[in-house]
Amino acid sequence: MPKRSHRLRAAHAVVAAAVLTAAGCDAAGAGASGGREAGTAAGRSASPAPVWNTRPDSIAAVGDSITRGFDACMVLTDCPEVSWATGSDAGVDSLAVRLLGVTGAAQRSWNDAVTGSRMADLRAQMERAVLHRPELVTVMAGANDACRDSTGQMTPVADFRRQFQSALTTLRQALPKTEVYVSSVPDLKRLWSQGRTNALGKQVWKLGICPSMLGDADALDAAATQRRDTVQARVVEYNKVLAEVCAKDRRCRFDGNAVFDYRFGTKQLSHWDWFHPSRNGQARLAEIAYRTVTATDP
Repeated sequence: MPKRSHRLRAAHAVVAAAVLTAAGCDAAGAGASGGREAGTAAGRSASPAPVWNTRPDSIAAVGDSITRGFDACMVLTDCPEVSWATGSDAGVDSLAVRLLGVTGAAQRSWNDAVTGSRMADLRAQMERAVLHRPELVTVMAGANDACRDSTGQMTPVADFRRQFQSALTTLRQALPKTEVYVSSVPDLKRLWSQGRTNALGKQVWKLGICPSMLGDADALDAAATQRRDTVQARVVEYNKVLAEVCAKDRRCRFDGNAVFDYRFGTKQLSHWDWFHPSRNGQARLAEIAYRTVTATDP
């Protein structure tokens, strides 16, 4: 009997130990599981830093005559102080001034655009822009690729795509986190339709401003119409390229054709050539850019 009681007590001890061990494992497991769940919940609640900063602290602009404020102040002359991107003119209220303030824009914005440049020139401009290490680069280029002496000289779409991608790659290799705002190419045909009502403007056009679209400004025959429609179609293709290439970069925003769709009137056109933006037109471009850059959900 004593031996049997001893064996029973030993058996009970083994069972109790097994139960406690199992309970301990379960408790540990529950604790680990609870920790993982809490960690997962914490991970879910922690919002990742946004990819796009709606308030960049410095800006560099690249592009063509529009960004240089060409013909906005006097005939056949750059006027960068009225540039939609980096200008200081109070009437324009440029993107840089809107984002950085007057003092900030003067200290931390740079205009590397070049009048007459085409997409093939953008890479070199981007190389200069990266030296400033800006938090935002604005791009407005492509009009001169369509504005050639003839439609046959317009930049092929495939070349335009390759050149734009090369410029963007140049930026990315140097500044992987810099944001890019890309403007669509303006509706050149609308600019022709508005400017052709002004005799002075048409005389300036004869000096060589966008011949493919503005040449023989009053001609409405089939050949002239087809020529202008060909230029217009190419601009549409260019804008499609800008949208597609930009969409592949998380830190690039295209304006969604806002500039192309804007219905420029004579008030928005230079009174020197009735084709480039006036101060008022530059202000409208600044508004579009600011709206795109600061949008929470573009």
